[in-house]
Amino acid sequence: MTATAARPQDGPVPAPLRIGNASGFYGDRFDAVREMLTGGPLDVLTGDYLAELTMLILGRSRLKDPGRGYATTFLRQLEEGLGLAHERGVKVVTNAGGLNPAGLADAIGELAGKVGVPVRVAHVEGDSLPVPDGFLTANAYLGGSGIAACLRAGADIVVTGRVTDAALVTGPAAAHFGWGPEDHDALAGAVVAGHVLECGTQATGGNYSFFRGHDIRRPGFPVAEIHADGSSVITKHDGTGGVVDVGTVTAQLLYETGGARYAGPDVTARLDTVRLAQDGPDRVRISGVRGEAPPPTLKAGLTRLGGWRNEVVFVLTGLDIDAKAQLVRDQIADAFARSGRQPDEVRWELARTDRADAPTEETASALLRLVVRDQDPDAVGRALSGAAIELALGSYPGFHVTAPPGKGAPYGVFEARYVPAGDVEQVAVLPDGRREAQEPAVRTQALADVEQPPLPEPLEAGPTRSAALGLVAGARSGDKGGDANIGVWAGSETAWRWLAHELTVERLRELLPETAGLPVVRHVLPNLRALNFTVHGLLGEGVAAQHRFDPQAKAVGEWLRSRRLEIPVALLDSSPEVHA
Repeated sequence: MTATAARPQDGPVPAPLRIGNASGFYGDRFDAVREMLTGGPLDVLTGDYLAELTMLILGRSRLKDPGRGYATTFLRQLEEGLGLAHERGVKVVTNAGGLNPAGLADAIGELAGKVGVPVRVAHVEGDSLPVPDGFLTANAYLGGSGIAACLRAGADIVVTGRVTDAALVTGPAAAHFGWGPEDHDALAGAVVAGHVLECGTQATGGNYSFFRGHDIRRPGFPVAEIHADGSSVITKHDGTGGVVDVGTVTAQLLYETGGARYAGPDVTARLDTVRLAQDGPDRVRISGVRGEAPPPTLKAGLTRLGGWRNEVVFVLTGLDIDAKAQLVRDQIADAFARSGRQPDEVRWELARTDRADAPTEETASALLRLVVRDQDPDAVGRALSGAAIELALGSYPGFHVTAPPGKGAPYGVFEARYVPAGDVEQVAVLPDGRREAQEPAVRTQALADVEQPPLPEPLEAGPTRSAALGLVAGARSGDKGGDANIGVWAGSETAWRWLAHELTVERLRELLPETAGLPVVRHVLPNLRALNFTVHGLLGEGVAAQHRFDPQAKAVGEWLRSRRLEIPVALLDSSPEVHA
């Protein structure tokens, strides 16, 4: 890390910056910090510990102990990692500070004193916003300028609160290469590299549609070699598991993104300009990324406790599954009516996991899931447990549940709002204690949809057969608040020519009936041979509210891939998945 690196046009071009990731979420593989520090060369090690749900968890932690509110796992990882990073000259940048970056920075300083490792610790403040009545946390998503200021001042470890995931990469890259706030193309390239890194092993074969072609039992964590122009190569340490290829990088680029403009506080990256190319085994080059001025507002995330929820899963075995399900529904409804404690929300879902003439009891059984939510904990606690357990000897034949309902648990709600960037002061607290305020972008550009690009020439008409979409296309899905994102890509130009015309919004609605009645937006990304769909409202009030069976939409993409439609025989005959 060069503390006063010149900008590329002012002198010799600095060497590429090797940035690794060791955490994609709070709870990721504990040994990853040591593995990344000992597994190969690095300049910077990053760790992403924050998500929408995590902020709620940390908010509740801070209620119990005002001195907490940060990811304590990271501190335990540093007990060994601190010395390893110091020996190898690796800077560490993480958002593990959560709601209390100053508290984590102090704790790291105390740890360094105990283990005898001299480190200079800095942190970034300013994301914390006034918390409206009824809410638990309120934080703006900051950019990388505060991180860059800390590194330029000589910090060995930089702790932040709520920054964008990509800021963990844009900050170190800007410090190393001397980029300024107007170097939009270079910053945009770093944003794209940061988005690939931020979910850890999702870039190296984890959660990958075509996992059968690779050994992903223990995928290594990703590394980005950032160059002075913002281009990069995504790779991993030699000898680690998993794979890095154009498919794994494409999948991660589509994860929790939307249209062509990917906005952030540092820059708006144009995802429609991204070009990927295999650059050798486990090496993918990202180039061509263009950037635009960031929007005039910052995204802010607010969390609050939404109420109380509980659930019980009834096991229905053998014959008459539908009749058994209706019986228990009627009995529970009657019990609620008699008690006078009907929960505000009652949701039933019957999963027909049963098989006819099944060889085992489990495979002969279906699952009937009841979820209740209410502002009153008793309405989801005693009212539900009494109604369910009292049926044990007087309901359908073979009555049992997977587990008895408990007292119920609080659920949370995430809300996204936008605040003027000028109203949020990002402050870098340098290793010597000096406080350096970061100026917001001077030039901004309001977000607007780009004109949809022309579609490729459609395939010539030919014979088709009914088959699963996943035989010719990959997918990755995820959540943004209450919305679900579904990215779908083709592995060849021929498959893209079919996919771009076949998978319309209307066809998506047919294949995924749960999207009926919800707004669906399709974005076309020809360079990636990909379509990105946003399904608004599929997840209700977001992951913390546990609105549906798959509250983060993690498997919606795989559900889509399992759906059958008429696919050209020529594509199926050439698909490696058909013959795997």
